[in-house]
Amino acid sequence: MSTVAKSSPPERSYSHLVNRTIEAFHVAQNAAATAAEGIATASSPLLNTLRERERELDCLDREIDAGVTLMIAHVTESEARELLACMKFMISLERIGDLLLSFASSAQAAGGRLDPQDTRDLTRMATVLEKMLADAGTAFSTRDLKKAVDVLRADAEVDRLRNLIFLRHIENPENVTRHASLEVIFMTQSLERAGDHAKNLAEEVCHFVSGHTVRHVLMTYDKPIEQMFLDWLRDREPQH
Repeated sequence: MSTVAKSSPPERSYSHLVNRTIEAFHVAQNAAATAAEGIATASSPLLNTLRERERELDCLDREIDAGVTLMIAHVTESEARELLACMKFMISLERIGDLLLSFASSAQAAGGRLDPQDTRDLTRMATVLEKMLADAGTAFSTRDLKKAVDVLRADAEVDRLRNLIFLRHIENPENVTRHASLEVIFMTQSLERAGDHAKNLAEEVCHFVSGHTVRHVLMTYDKPIEQMFLDWLRDREPQH
């Protein structure tokens, strides 16, 4: 008599998929931290480890995609919304892994030819990206809208650093000899696009947690303190 293995309960599988998504946030955050340290120290062995992070994210993407497809019909409506959000998160996280691997390849191609200012700005960009991914992961796992808004605002710093690097290497108003310009541009673009994907993560968290668009959430957080206090007082008034 053959026996059929029992499948795990939907609730357990649902929780597992959510936890694996949170794990993917940590893997991407670790990859960004590795990119920052690798470029700051010119460590090729350290940059090589980004290939393993990219593989981890790729495997997590496939696992969550398959798991959500299997479980989506066996969970509650709110759980289904969260699982669909997990799939969207993984699209961006997997792409971030690809971009950081591309960053590592360009950094290794540049070798020791990077100017100190480029090294500082690229390190700063990768460090900001690391913080964005940490905040996005926390925003999702704790339902913290403020953390998600912090991610959206941090993207401006990534863009500012990109503009500085592009100005030096493309416009070069001082007509200074620049080194490894092509590789620097590629690295900058990889980090900028990774930042865009991190921003996408925050936008999805905002929509998942609040049920509103990012624009609506930002309008709330951009209110003056006095207006937010008046809104708080109004919400506390007894309903007649």
